[in-house]
Amino acid sequence: MSFAVKVTGHVKSVVDAELPVLTGSLIASGITAGDASLWGAAAEDEASRRLGWVRAVSVSRPLVPEITALRDELVAQGVTRVVLAGMGGSSLAPEVIAQTAGVPLVILDSTAPGQVLAALDGDAESGGLDKTVLVVSSKSGATIETDSAKRAFEAAYRDLGIDPADRIVVVTDPGSPLEESARADGYRVFTADPTVGGRYSALTAFGLVPAGLAGVDIDDLLDEADATLLEVAIDSPENPALVLAAAIAGGGPNRRDKLGLVTDGSHIRGLPDWIEQLVAESTGKNGTGILPVVLLPVSPELETKPDDLQVVRFVDDADAFHLFERHTGEVLVSGSLGAQFVVWEYATAIAGRLLGIDPFDQPDVESAKAATRGLLEAQPAPTAPAFVADGVEVRVSDPALAADGTVAGVLAALWARVPADGYVGIQAYVNRLEIAQLAGLRELVAADSGRPTTFGWGPRFLHSTGQYHKGGPATGVFLQITERTDVDLEIPGRPFTFGQLIQAQAAGDASVLAEAHGRPVVTLTLTDPQVEVLSLFEAAQ
Repeated sequence: MSFAVKVTGHVKSVVDAELPVLTGSLIASGITAGDASLWGAAAEDEASRRLGWVRAVSVSRPLVPEITALRDELVAQGVTRVVLAGMGGSSLAPEVIAQTAGVPLVILDSTAPGQVLAALDGDAESGGLDKTVLVVSSKSGATIETDSAKRAFEAAYRDLGIDPADRIVVVTDPGSPLEESARADGYRVFTADPTVGGRYSALTAFGLVPAGLAGVDIDDLLDEADATLLEVAIDSPENPALVLAAAIAGGGPNRRDKLGLVTDGSHIRGLPDWIEQLVAESTGKNGTGILPVVLLPVSPELETKPDDLQVVRFVDDADAFHLFERHTGEVLVSGSLGAQFVVWEYATAIAGRLLGIDPFDQPDVESAKAATRGLLEAQPAPTAPAFVADGVEVRVSDPALAADGTVAGVLAALWARVPADGYVGIQAYVNRLEIAQLAGLRELVAADSGRPTTFGWGPRFLHSTGQYHKGGPATGVFLQITERTDVDLEIPGRPFTFGQLIQAQAAGDASVLAEAHGRPVVTLTLTDPQVEVLSLFEAAQ
């Protein structure tokens, strides 16, 4: 399946204006050749160490038989359930690969105690811990979420009399602390190309090892990507990466800086979530950026059509869809999953050039991590709520937000702080397996606030859109949802539990957003989540 992109209406005029400049700059061939100067002198050092994704297909090909052999070995031992502990691109790429292939892969990208326990316990259909292999993925080797999961699984394996070295597979960069400790412990280790950033790592060991162990035909995925490499390397107006980059980042000062991502009949499952982390973390810095907004075909934004929202619609055949459905003014995209990875990575890097930023760094991600570490070390008493209504504890960054004394009133006050070109960011630090319906809050908030609204499960989003929230335009207001739960789990060798960790991550990010960046933040803590999620839905209408 080839890659196709169709543009009409306003976005076509933008693309037509940008393409001559892009083709004349030779940026497509320059990226392919590894030219680190394309994003300016300030970005050159970082870019020189972050362009390995261009050759990921050829570098990764020798991994395929090694991954396949390991899968066969595990299956022969009755180990058929695969759990992936990873964050950001390390989990989102394997998730979309496995979902699209219809292959089960348990993603553990949360520190919610209930979710960690569910990953440990398994279920009757897929099996329990005795049938489970854990893939631990971390570029730096120091990611707190994946390290905590690894510690929990190691202890659980030992409790069952299973040697963790027989059941833990590590994916990391060469020379990382995780590689050193994993090899010392006798774990199976796959090292990835260190010149590929995490969000561009879909076609490296970070994407291929967990997906391949789960049973995906990763050789076929690489074939799909390989078939697109020539197209994206040519400085031609037909280059789909150039067209896509112009569509999402072109237009100059009057450009549409929010990107609605809609899946409408595509065979690919979950792709907008992967694109969200790629685009938001790559572009959201220096007060600018592109804000991806994952939408449903019936989302309010598609009815209200905000002037600053550019819609990208993923379909199975963009050419046919264009002829029969039109959707004037939208970007229609179709293609194989491997092609999507390649084109979006090129387009995002090119978008960085159009925006005048370095698409390979993430300067504001560390601030929330530092705040979390500080809270875990200090263990301060919880901040008293501004008020409690029907079991929901309400905390606000500005006392004026709580003046009404009701949850509905607080939300209305928060929406009133959204500027004309702003957005609402919902951040849910909860066990999403237990209250998955909370994701539906996004649709209600988008309708009630009248502005584009994002939804992120915490702490997962900290490794993707978290960069945009702090480094992008100062136009966001934030609604945090946390939970009180009796379920908790110790982290072996750490002086804090999973419950304390996720609470510190939520509080740390809220403090950075409010105190360091002046963003309005409302935190709603559900003391009985299954009951209060319904009252929250009512308040948001």
